[in-house]
Amino acid sequence: MNSKWSGLEQNMKQSGIDTLLITDPKHVYYLTGFLSDPHERFLGAVLQSGNEPFMLVPALDEEAARAASDITDIITHQDTDNPYQILATKLKGKIGTIGLEKDNLSMTRYESVQEALSFSASFDVGPWLRELRMHKSAEEVGKLRHAISLIEQVLQEALKQVKEGVSENELVAEVEYQIRKLGADGPSFDSMVLFGENAALPHGIPGKRLLQRGDLVMFDIGVYADGYASDITRTFAYGEITEEQTRIYNTVLAANEAAIAQIRPGISFGSIDKAARDLITEAGYGEYFLHRLGHGLGIDVHEFPSVHGMNDLLMSAGNVFTVEPGIYVPRVAGVRIEDDVLVTESGVEVLTTFPKQLTFIS
Repeated sequence: MNSKWSGLEQNMKQSGIDTLLITDPKHVYYLTGFLSDPHERFLGAVLQSGNEPFMLVPALDEEAARAASDITDIITHQDTDNPYQILATKLKGKIGTIGLEKDNLSMTRYESVQEALSFSASFDVGPWLRELRMHKSAEEVGKLRHAISLIEQVLQEALKQVKEGVSENELVAEVEYQIRKLGADGPSFDSMVLFGENAALPHGIPGKRLLQRGDLVMFDIGVYADGYASDITRTFAYGEITEEQTRIYNTVLAANEAAIAQIRPGISFGSIDKAARDLITEAGYGEYFLHRLGHGLGIDVHEFPSVHGMNDLLMSAGNVFTVEPGIYVPRVAGVRIEDDVLVTESGVEVLTTFPKQLTFIS
């Protein structure tokens, strides 16, 4: 049993939980090393207090699970089987309190588990797993570095295709071609390339808009590689831009750097949001910073914690998250600059290395 399972077992004992059922595929991967998308099929990793964990996987995934997982006790179900009854047969005996992930279980699946296992009470273990995942190991940081390196290579290649008359959709296609060509598993979210007035939409949807001189060009892109995500945003100028657009860019850059300069163990996530937001507000653009400063990054591209001004949670070494202030002034400019950062024992390491100073693409 690895240290992650051991830590969960200690929590189980303290909370009076005798059985733990993990069904989120990302959590199964985190705990076992087996990464899959079971679609509608049942996938579960199970720990009963005092026993070794086991997995119940679709039969078609058995070989992959045995190759990837550090769990040796793997049972399977066919598409015509009732996986919940197989689970009940494996577990045997009466279950008192079961630990489940409320965020992952649909009502239908919860009722199926309840009917098969007849547990007397349930307990949400999602917070335990979020807490575990906040603290990245050296191995996890290595995987994040790889995913970040890949997306920065993708961005470098995609910039070669930026030219007058190219469409947002064409550049998205180039980004996603390079993602596969350079060896990533796929995008970690829908790739975003926005021009001009579209860049002033924080979650704009790329379309047929053609690039014109004087446009700001925003790339918000990321990849999955070995089960871990990257997420980077850079904004460029195509040709000459206005003084106000330049001022907005430099304000966002200063906010990004001010937030990063404060990062170290023991300070709150909310305080760095405040550092960036105060700077943007003092520059006269506070009403145009429309979202939180960032989010956790790891197995999911958006994971715990949320980096917003009301979050009093304190940082500790091993936390990885994004810092992405933005200003979005309709019909004037949209600028976001996003870095992925690691809290170290003494401060911070910025994992993204792509240049942030205003770059003009001619």
